[in-house]
Amino acid sequence: MDVKLPKLGEGAESGVVVSVFVKEGDTLVKDQSILEIENEKAVASIPSPVAGQVAKVFVKPGDKVSVGQRLVAVGEAGAAEPAAPARAESIPAPAAKAAPRTRAAEPEPELDAVDFSEAEGKPSAQPASASPTIRRLAKDLGIDLARIRGSERGGRVVLSDLKAYIQRLQRLAARAATPGQAPAKMEVEPVDWSQWGPVTVKRLSPLRLTIAQRMARSWETVPRVTQFDEADVTRMLELRKRFQAAYEQRGTKLTLTPLVIKAVVTVLQKHPALNSSLDHTGEHLVLKSYFHLGMAVDTEAGLMVPVIRDADKKSLVELARELENLARKARERKLTADDMKGGTFTISNQGGIGGAHFTPIVNTPEVAILGVGRGTVKPVWRDGKVEPRTLLPLALSYDHRVIDGGTAARFIADLVQEIEQFAEHLVTL
Repeated sequence: MDVKLPKLGEGAESGVVVSVFVKEGDTLVKDQSILEIENEKAVASIPSPVAGQVAKVFVKPGDKVSVGQRLVAVGEAGAAEPAAPARAESIPAPAAKAAPRTRAAEPEPELDAVDFSEAEGKPSAQPASASPTIRRLAKDLGIDLARIRGSERGGRVVLSDLKAYIQRLQRLAARAATPGQAPAKMEVEPVDWSQWGPVTVKRLSPLRLTIAQRMARSWETVPRVTQFDEADVTRMLELRKRFQAAYEQRGTKLTLTPLVIKAVVTVLQKHPALNSSLDHTGEHLVLKSYFHLGMAVDTEAGLMVPVIRDADKKSLVELARELENLARKARERKLTADDMKGGTFTISNQGGIGGAHFTPIVNTPEVAILGVGRGTVKPVWRDGKVEPRTLLPLALSYDHRVIDGGTAARFIADLVQEIEQFAEHLVTL
């Protein structure tokens, strides 16, 4: 039998092969990992649904594969040759019928150029292979089954194929209805850099490509403004120093980040607009009653944003512990897709690296992101005299379609106050 790529998750129709663990002739046991797929920013292991001997491997690292595409062929253990090639030779198929099978393995094209006639394959002269139920459903919906590439043997169209076709038509329709959100791609003139000296060409990793696509989409669709300020964290650092040993006894470290998270959640509860999202139409604001904070993590592979769920309901010990766990999983590439979904507001803390203010890009579909720089000791006029105080740079980037300048200024002013007057009882164990 052919082992095909299963559904990877909601809205996940394709991925890139990272590693292949088997080769032709290997003996498989059920649920043994056969390869790893990278989708979005997560890496998932694909297990074998059957036991047997690997007869053929159809993919290699770097290949882009879609749901339903063949990964490996598995025969009975000890079989000398896979049966599929022999059947293919004994029953030759016309070239016209082979084309849809080949095209089914191709990655889905970009939706920037909307052309509904090319949503799937062109109508075939041969009637589509499908059950009477699928035929009746397609007829009721006014869909030509001949345009759908079937994922089952012989190109047979099943319910999942019909659903995928309808979903793609919906995406195309939404893109056509909002042309301003998808500007045509500008052609980039190729340059031969080697004419001026030695160069090294490296293919971008799937993770880096995903980051690039998301950043470009945010830059193109979100009219953003960045509000800057500084917070005096001298007292917060004193609290951290006093309680650090007690937190270490609980198996975690008390850094400045969980303290800032706690302050941000408190202020988000006062300013719900910054904890919202626009819906897909851009006409309705979704105000969320939960606080799932994304934390940008710098890894060797690229930027990843795992999510701390229900940050408003967790103590500082729980926040510090979860922050450590998520950061470790990110650096070890063990985050799942669910670990990075559902965020309502993101914090990007570059203080551990250096630098002051910067302009973070909004992590859509969220509407705001807080950038935190490195605290610096500066002379501050306070109570009639100059004192050395540690000031923390803050940069709030926000979607101006949802948030006005006054709302953003009030948010960051309240955040500065919350940080500077951080309640000691929140730190006490």
